[in-house]
Amino acid sequence: MNYKYFKSLVVLFGLSLVAIPGWAQEAAQEDAGFYDRLAQNGLLLFALAVLVGAVLAVFHLLNVVVKMQQIEIYQKNGLDAYLKEVTAPKVPLWKRMYKKWTNVVPVEKEEDILLNHDYDGIKELDNSLPPWWVAMFYITIIIGVLYFGYYHIFQYGPSQAEEYEIAMVKAEEQVKAYRSKQADQIDENNLIALTDESQLSIGKSLFDANCLVCHGALGEGGVGPNLTDQYWIHGGSTSDIFKTIKYGVPEKGMIAWKAQLRPAEMHQITSYIETLVGTNPPNGKAAQGELYQQAEQIDTPVDSLANGAIGMK
Repeated sequence: MNYKYFKSLVVLFGLSLVAIPGWAQEAAQEDAGFYDRLAQNGLLLFALAVLVGAVLAVFHLLNVVVKMQQIEIYQKNGLDAYLKEVTAPKVPLWKRMYKKWTNVVPVEKEEDILLNHDYDGIKELDNSLPPWWVAMFYITIIIGVLYFGYYHIFQYGPSQAEEYEIAMVKAEEQVKAYRSKQADQIDENNLIALTDESQLSIGKSLFDANCLVCHGALGEGGVGPNLTDQYWIHGGSTSDIFKTIKYGVPEKGMIAWKAQLRPAEMHQITSYIETLVGTNPPNGKAAQGELYQQAEQIDTPVDSLANGAIGMK
């Protein structure tokens, strides 16, 4: 057996063992869990070493068999065959492999490689696989080994679960950025009361144009309830007010404004109505509904009555 390549592998393996301590120390300084992962994957590395050793042993056995066959041939054909084999120029490995990969049998000799099985008159030749197919097969094996080592043994790259979490965080940030630029994406689940004077001014204009006729110019009430006291028929939170405007109360004559107003406009009206609470305009309509208090302002019943509850209709 020619041990030239085997010796080269042994030398490279020995050099790698010399370099491992320094490499491991540097890796451990950068990653505290390096040694833990190395121990967890020790069995896998050992199995891989055993597999490589088994492959080398198989190659050795095959080489011994080939040598024995050559000896038998030389014994039958005499010394001339041996001298011819020894003195023949050695073909490089890559040329021998290329010839083997492209060893297509001529048409006139296909009977020699014809397989015995037959299906519906169709027979199969035992030809060599196309070189491009063989190359892709080995390339995928190499890529698979590198991928497994990079992501699962040394964990230099994120796992699929980590990539999913990263993608979900980025997607959530993109959704938030998009919604922040889309005023009409507001609904009762994500709105916050506006405090900007310009937005409240627009809300007042919309209120005067659409709500004044039923609730009064100052929100004191008329056909509709008083919007300035602490009592509310359909809830006094920002979300409740928005929903009442959006979906209406058809049985009491309150139309659903979602067909006429954009979400941003209903948001502006809602925020303006909240500023009317506690203004106590003259000729205010009698309270209707239930007392509404913001949860964070409720300490005790006595304190809430003493401080004055803030309600929104």
